[in-house]
Amino acid sequence: MVSAVSLDIIIVGAGLGGLSAAIAARLAGHNVRLVEQAHHLGEVGAGIQVPPNASRILGHWGLSDAFNRVSVSPHALRLRRYSDGQIISEQPFVPMVQDTYGAPYCNVHRADYHNLLVDSCRSLGVTVLLDSHVQTADLSAPSVTLFNGTTLTADLIVGADGLKSKLRALLLNRPSPPYLTGDLAYRILISASLMRKDPDLAELAATPMLNIWMGPRAHAVCYLLKGAQVYNIVLCCPDNLPEDVNIAPAAPGELESFFSSWDPRLQKLLALSHDVSKWRLQNSRQLETWVHHSGKFTLLGDSCHATLPYLAQGAAMAVEDGAVLGGLLGKLQRKEQLGDILKIYESLRKARTERVVEGSTHQQDVFHLEDGEKQRERDEVLLKDEVKPGFPNRWRDDEFRDWLFGYDAFEEVDKGWARYNREGRFWRKEEVTAGCAPTKREGRVGSVKVVTPL
Repeated sequence: MVSAVSLDIIIVGAGLGGLSAAIAARLAGHNVRLVEQAHHLGEVGAGIQVPPNASRILGHWGLSDAFNRVSVSPHALRLRRYSDGQIISEQPFVPMVQDTYGAPYCNVHRADYHNLLVDSCRSLGVTVLLDSHVQTADLSAPSVTLFNGTTLTADLIVGADGLKSKLRALLLNRPSPPYLTGDLAYRILISASLMRKDPDLAELAATPMLNIWMGPRAHAVCYLLKGAQVYNIVLCCPDNLPEDVNIAPAAPGELESFFSSWDPRLQKLLALSHDVSKWRLQNSRQLETWVHHSGKFTLLGDSCHATLPYLAQGAAMAVEDGAVLGGLLGKLQRKEQLGDILKIYESLRKARTERVVEGSTHQQDVFHLEDGEKQRERDEVLLKDEVKPGFPNRWRDDEFRDWLFGYDAFEEVDKGWARYNREGRFWRKEEVTAGCAPTKREGRVGSVKVVTPL
């Protein structure tokens, strides 16, 4: 839907969330400038998981064909025991996800995903300002001032400047650093052709699967990328980085030592890896608000809800944010409604993203159990496969999976806008909406009663 009025919008940060917001706002008929501090647009890293709640949005924007060309759909998610690789729980994805949710579950290289959104922004006429580092901002004007002294003004500024957001601190009027989670991630890419030469590894490189080895204080996530020609490995382990260092190369023998008691196949994969780096995993806490009282500024993505990657939903939440914000901006009938639009956006998105952050943090405990009674109870529940509240494989829980995967950003926009027109107000915090269902529920894992974030 195209807005009745055209706004000038500045989006600070050209990550996946900022690019998504730019696409959605441009499709809504607004003038968009992306302000990015990097000298050129590009992403580093390795693989990223794109669940159907995000791939559905790409389809709505006409990007499915291009995305399918660079992505791989895993046939199932498998939880494995760390020591021998025994499969203790499996959730089929193909064709179930497409059939049930109308969009695929995919794995893609982060750079390919980013480039797809960059190309879309450029084709839509989004103005991209590179090498533009924001020094400060006036959230009431609103305007941003760059380090070169240039001041840019707009009708709306969106802070999509990530985990270490400068704009978040300005909104809160206090320092707002990211929080340590106690974990870091080693990211590795290896050639699948090398795996196919080894009888022990060939099966892992044959059919696309999402494999997760769960072990003491760590877990490994592995899947195919690049037309099944590259194997992506993410190893989430205790944080051993110095306090003032967030990224560093792994020391020789560091991984081999930590994973010496793990599945021999995983050890063989590590032997094929070279020049491995590690990234500290940090997240954020719930914010009082995402929206400035002027009604001319809001946060988006990791700047307001950075999460551990343990539900593989961090990027998806940012893409959802962009789609919802842009969709609401398409409903705008006069400029005076902008403040209301931002409050509707926050009320549609805040509780859902907070629930994902909480649920991802909870998975840290599920995946990283030390060998012992709790681990044996977890594995017994998984092997029995009697799915009920508290089931450790969250992707196998129909109720939770439907809430996570079934979210339709565009339907939420329509419902939110309809309620606004009908009632002329927004949701109170205590109210339950489709995007913010109850955040906890009870169940049992073995003989232990648990209350877990959904």
